[in-house]
Amino acid sequence: MSTMSPFFAPSFLLVSVVILQLSAVTSAIGINYGTLGNLPPPQQVVNFIKKNTIFDSVKIFDANPDILRALAGTGINVTMMVPNGNIPAMVSVDYARQWVAANVLPFHKQIKIKYVCVGNEILVTKDNNLISNLVQAMKSLNEALKASGLTDIKVTTPHAFTVGFKANAPSQSRFLDDQKDFFTKILEFHRQAKSPFMFNAYTFFARDPNNVNYALFGPSNAITDPNTNKIYTNMFDAVLDATYSAMNALGYGDLDMVVGETGWPSVCDTACCTPQNAKNFNINIIKRGKVIGTPLMPERHIDIFIFALFNEDGKPGGTAEKNWGLFKPDFTPVYDAGVEREGHKGVPSPTPSPSGPSPIPSPGGPSSGGKWCVAKPEATDAQLQANIDWVCGQGVDCKTISPGGVCFDNNNLKSRASFVMNDYYQSKSRTDDACNFSGSGMVTTTNPSTSTCVVTNGGSGGGSGGSGKWCVAKQEATDAQLQANIDWVCGKGIDCKTISPGGICFDNNNLKTRASFVMNLYYQSGRTDDACSFSGSGMVTTTNPSTSTCTVS
Repeated sequence: MSTMSPFFAPSFLLVSVVILQLSAVTSAIGINYGTLGNLPPPQQVVNFIKKNTIFDSVKIFDANPDILRALAGTGINVTMMVPNGNIPAMVSVDYARQWVAANVLPFHKQIKIKYVCVGNEILVTKDNNLISNLVQAMKSLNEALKASGLTDIKVTTPHAFTVGFKANAPSQSRFLDDQKDFFTKILEFHRQAKSPFMFNAYTFFARDPNNVNYALFGPSNAITDPNTNKIYTNMFDAVLDATYSAMNALGYGDLDMVVGETGWPSVCDTACCTPQNAKNFNINIIKRGKVIGTPLMPERHIDIFIFALFNEDGKPGGTAEKNWGLFKPDFTPVYDAGVEREGHKGVPSPTPSPSGPSPIPSPGGPSSGGKWCVAKPEATDAQLQANIDWVCGQGVDCKTISPGGVCFDNNNLKSRASFVMNDYYQSKSRTDDACNFSGSGMVTTTNPSTSTCVVTNGGSGGGSGGSGKWCVAKQEATDAQLQANIDWVCGKGIDCKTISPGGICFDNNNLKTRASFVMNLYYQSGRTDDACSFSGSGMVTTTNPSTSTCTVS
C-alpha cells in the first residue's frame, strides 16, 4: 500500500479495484479478497460473498485454484493476478500459454473472468528486472489468451498512484518525468489490447491532516480548479481526474480506467483511523459508485471494488495494514458499511459445494485426523529457512519441496517450510511440542493442501499406480499439435497445475512430456481408443511413461 510524499507522490500501496469503463452501462460494487491471515476456507468465503453481501465482483491476488474452484458457477465477476515473480518468465509466449492452460482454461467456462493482472505495483518494487519486462509480459499473456480463444478476458496491471498530484488543480496533474516513458508504453499496450489502465486511489494517503473530511466525503471546503473552474467536493473525484489528466497529457485520455484499491483502515497509529471514519468512507464510496462521471469525465460510470473483505492479521507492516477489512475472519462486521443483504446478516451456515463438475478436483490423500502443523504468519524468513534445514537434517525426505518437486514454490518460502514442518509433526504423532519450532509453528485444523501439493499425515503427494495402458504423444507429433492438445485438454477441466512451472511434471525443454501427461489424464477418464486420438497425434502404449519425478497414472 502506498504512502505519499508532501506532493502526494506515492511510495507504496496495496491493491483493489475501481473500474471506470466508457462502455459500462451500470456501476458495480466489488470487493478485494486477500488471504494473508487465519481466514475461513474459500468455499465458505465465496458462499458468504454470494449470499450475504451486495458484491457482484471479486478480485484476488493470485490464481489460487481453491478460490477459483469455489467461485465456479456463482456468476461473480473475477479478476485474478499473475504474481510479480512470474513476470520475467511471462515474457516467453510459450510460458504464457502454459500459465493460461494451467490457471485459466480449466475455469473459464464456469467463471466470469474479467481481468488478468500481470503483477502488482511494479514500479514500487524498484526491481528493474520486473519493470523492464512488464510490458512484454503483458503482451505475451494477451497473445496467449487470444490463441486460446479467450478474447473477452482483458490484460492489465495495477499501479500505485504515481501521478504528481496537484491537489488544488487536478487538471494540471502529470506523470512524473522519470516515469513518462514507462507509462507511455503501458498506455500504448492498453490501446492496442483494448484493455483498461488500472491504478490505486487511496485518499487516505493523500489526506490533509487539517481537512480529513475532504478525503472522507464529509463536509468540507470545496476546491475549485482554477484552470477548468471545475468544483471538487471530495478528494476521490480529484484523484480520478488527476489520473485522467496525466493520461490525457500523453494522448491517452480516451482509454478506460481501473482505479485500484480504495478504502480506509479502521485502526492505525493516527486519530483519523476509526471504525466510524472507515464506515463513512466506504458508505460514501458505495453511494459514489451509483453516480455517473467526475467533473472532467461526466459520462463515465465507475465500478468500485473496495479494499478489503477481511482484516488480515498476516499482512506485514504496521497496525493499519492489518485493519482495512469490512469483516473479521469470523464474518462479523468490523462496522456496518451497508454491504450485507437484508435477511442474510451474520455468520453463514456451511453449505455444500456448487452442483455440477468441479473444474479441478480437490486435493486427495489420506486424512491426518484434522490437524496439521504450519508456519505462523509472522514467522520470519530466517526462521522458516532454519526450520527447513533442521527438519531435512532429521531424515525427513525433502525432495518434494526441492526444484521440480510437487510442493516446490520458488516464491513462497512459507509454503515449503510448512510442508516439512508438518511432515515432522505427523511423524511425532501430532504432539503440540512437535509443532513448536521455537515459537514459529502452529497447529491448525484447516487443511493447507493445494491442488498440486497434498499435505497429509505422510506429507507427500503423488499419483496412483499405472493401469497397464497409457496415452502418449506420437513421436512425429508437431509442436503445434502438442500445444493444441494441451490447450484443449486443460479447457476440459483437467488439472494442468502439474505441468505448469513448479509442477512435478513440468519440463521446460520437453513439450512432448507435458502434452503426454495431460493427454493421458484425459484418456484415463474414459479409457477408449478414441479418447487418445487427438487428431492422429496420440497413441496408446503399454509402456509406463512415468519418470522418477512424474508419475503418469
